[in-house]
Amino acid sequence: MTTTTAQKSGEYTLGSRRVHRLGYGSMQLAGPHVMGPPADRDAAIAVLRRAVELGVNHIDTSDYYGPYVVNELIREALHPYPEDLVIVTKVGARRTPDGDWPEALSPDDLRRAVEENLEHLGIDVLEVVNLRMPGFAEPVERSLAEPFEALAELQQQGLIAHLGVSNVTTQQLADAQAIAPVACVQNHYNLVHRHDDPLIDALAREGIPYVPFFPLGGFTPLQSAALNTVARRLETTPMQVALTWLLSRSPNLLLIPGTSSVAHLEENLEAAARVLGPVELEELDRIGGTGNLDPDL
Repeated sequence: MTTTTAQKSGEYTLGSRRVHRLGYGSMQLAGPHVMGPPADRDAAIAVLRRAVELGVNHIDTSDYYGPYVVNELIREALHPYPEDLVIVTKVGARRTPDGDWPEALSPDDLRRAVEENLEHLGIDVLEVVNLRMPGFAEPVERSLAEPFEALAELQQQGLIAHLGVSNVTTQQLADAQAIAPVACVQNHYNLVHRHDDPLIDALAREGIPYVPFFPLGGFTPLQSAALNTVARRLETTPMQVALTWLLSRSPNLLLIPGTSSVAHLEENLEAAARVLGPVELEELDRIGGTGNLDPDL
């Protein structure tokens, strides 16, 4: 049997399913500012189908991408879905006509969001639903008990198989786990934004996947230049280096790089076959401020 590109990244358990650690995030398939349809609908469909051809079996999405546009694209491109495909969606916000992202965390909001995700994806049960808490890239310490309890009730009613959390603090995660099992955590994390290092290690001990977003978000110009230097030496792209580093960071990291281009999709997935040596890992840790900062040692 031929090994697909995504398979080379290894596997990890997400909910009750095994997925390849390199997945696909679908947000960029919507129009500008994640609003409206893509400029080229056929190209968006081609990206989704090519991802599955290359072995991707974990797709991250949300009904508020578009809104509704991306889930409808996923359904058009891939339904009926492959048996091994895990579609993970998120709820907790809505879109306004001007493109804003106000929170939508009431029980009624969440039920409506779950029902709309089911409708637009064309399925009867959502495999994993992440409760996205407010805050741009960084979590805000506030109670998630009411919205997570509302999702747990929908899970008990059979509309959701597994629950996750997104953009949360360690305390919010603990509060969620006291209500229902948490299948995954999706937070801001990358080579230079490593506040969640202790959380990743703790989740790994529990067998819970951590899904980082913004793999190149928050880099200073100096950090970006250093990353570019490593990428040029390895004759690859900064994104490939950043993704390969994440794959090497911990076996419970599941990656969901997004793109609207088949060429960039294939380029990102090539990170699954790359290996960083000790010299590169040390240099990348220095970029992130966690290694030995003396370049002469």
